[in-house]
Amino acid sequence: MSTLKASVIISTYNQPEWLQKVLWSYEVQTIQDFEIIIADDGSTIDTKNCIENFSSQTNIPIKHVWHKDNGFQKTIILNKALLECDANYIIFTDGDCIARKDFIETHLKLQKANSFLSGGYFKLTKEVSNEISKDDIINQNCFNFSWLSEKGQPKNFKSNKLTASGFKAWLLNTFTPTKATFDGMNVSGWKNDILEVNGFDERMQYGGEDREIGERLMNKGVKFIQIRYSAICLHLFHERPYKNDAALLKNKQIRKETKRTKSSYSKFGIKKI
Repeated sequence: MSTLKASVIISTYNQPEWLQKVLWSYEVQTIQDFEIIIADDGSTIDTKNCIENFSSQTNIPIKHVWHKDNGFQKTIILNKALLECDANYIIFTDGDCIARKDFIETHLKLQKANSFLSGGYFKLTKEVSNEISKDDIINQNCFNFSWLSEKGQPKNFKSNKLTASGFKAWLLNTFTPTKATFDGMNVSGWKNDILEVNGFDERMQYGGEDREIGERLMNKGVKFIQIRYSAICLHLFHERPYKNDAALLKNKQIRKETKRTKSSYSKFGIKKI
């Protein structure tokens, strides 16, 4: 029986420089009883080298789950990563999302039975993303909006994600018009619930591919709780060359069918029927 409190699944594809920054952020987490599973959708040797270098210098258990590059297959590699998780509680995030030092602690503190937590992210400009160093992550400078502003990050309402705490965070979480959903950048929940809905639908391409599993979980009776102003990560800038209208249309059709049938199980997930 595993004593780990959480398995953190980090999805990635050919962004070793960003992944390096993300991994540094897990070295300074206030809770250390967790493992990292890298769900790698076919990256080159540079990503493998990044992971092996980090693994040789950390006490955090880390697994690299990889398959051959065959286009956008994030849902497939996520399902493979799920089967490698040793903890009962899983936190999903991306290889371009730097976690604040209380990221894991917050997810674990707020976890509830039959519930998933929907966290927040704050998007950075390309210039600020490049500016962040290892020291900035260790010292948490990059989560100080004044520091980000000095580097050129524009201020907007979403800046509250970095400054809210206590009652203000609760207030914003409670009254935000944004629904709590399964967003793979920052979401957590129970492994058994994910397995019961058969994981991710492997037909899904880029564009809401993670929202569909959330809808099946809701159909199963799982509640999604909004914590977007409490559990925070910084989203590093990147282009999206894999975005295309045909994939978005296909995903919408699959999600529409999930809603119409109130399905809580996908025949195209971990277990194939």
